[in-house]
Amino acid sequence: MANTIAEVQKEILRLKKENDICILAHSYQGREIIEIADFVGDSYALSVKAKSVTNKTVIMCGVRFMAETVKLLSPEKTVVLSNKNAGCPMAEQFEKDEIEYLKNKNKNLCVVCYINTTTELKTVCDVCVTSSSALKIVDKLEEKDILFIPDINLGTYIKNNVKDKNIQLLHGGCPVHACVTESETLKAKEAHPNALLLVHPECVPEVVKHADYVGSTSGIMDYAKASDADEFIIGTEQAIVETLQFECPDKSFYPLSVNITCRNMKTTTLVDVLNCCKGTGGEVIELEADIMEKAKKCIDRMIELG
Repeated sequence: MANTIAEVQKEILRLKKENDICILAHSYQGREIIEIADFVGDSYALSVKAKSVTNKTVIMCGVRFMAETVKLLSPEKTVVLSNKNAGCPMAEQFEKDEIEYLKNKNKNLCVVCYINTTTELKTVCDVCVTSSSALKIVDKLEEKDILFIPDINLGTYIKNNVKDKNIQLLHGGCPVHACVTESETLKAKEAHPNALLLVHPECVPEVVKHADYVGSTSGIMDYAKASDADEFIIGTEQAIVETLQFECPDKSFYPLSVNITCRNMKTTTLVDVLNCCKGTGGEVIELEADIMEKAKKCIDRMIELG
């Protein structure tokens, strides 16, 4: 007889305690996974949490670069990616050789990478940023010539708000956030005229310009919770709409577009997490020591500047 969701959740909770496991869930995961996680948040916040826990094994319910970031900050821990097929198209858009070539052409170039990049790519980057820390860190940099990778939309947002830097961009980005059009945005605002529009900077500039608030996933959630307003259009992954509905039942939340759904995040299922807890599923993240050492430098500089 098939198990119910509640029965699978109960078994996961039993196994993680028995096997000394910490479960991390990115905010874009489904509610059934968020409910059994020890910590929920964005990729960097989860990596910091993983570093502080005593558990020897950490399961990352997210995508590959997130599990790699956890391993970079906690090399002594066993880090498991809950579903080996959960990748990130944005993180994998550029190769290390491409960025090295651009650096060799301009020796003064400071490469700033969004945390949504592979570990290999981070080895040739100078400083890492998150969507919530990007403006502050880029503004603090001594270097004037900046190459921001990989997201052109987040990069454009930074460029528009940090005027004293020469910021170069490449044509990369999050295909999920970038799919929303200005036309869809205007229709959503027309359908919900009393709602505030909260948008992630990975959306295209034509969408961002209509926002009442622009910020990271955690920033959007914090803003909605603290606001006196009652209605919000959420311009980021669909899961955030659901989470906010649970956490703020007295407020109304509408998706900016049903197309802002990350298939890679939705690849992970509750049964995947169960199998990881049993030791029969997922993928243990292994990174070479020299690659980890080089990649961690840009994260260390982010911590120093942030």
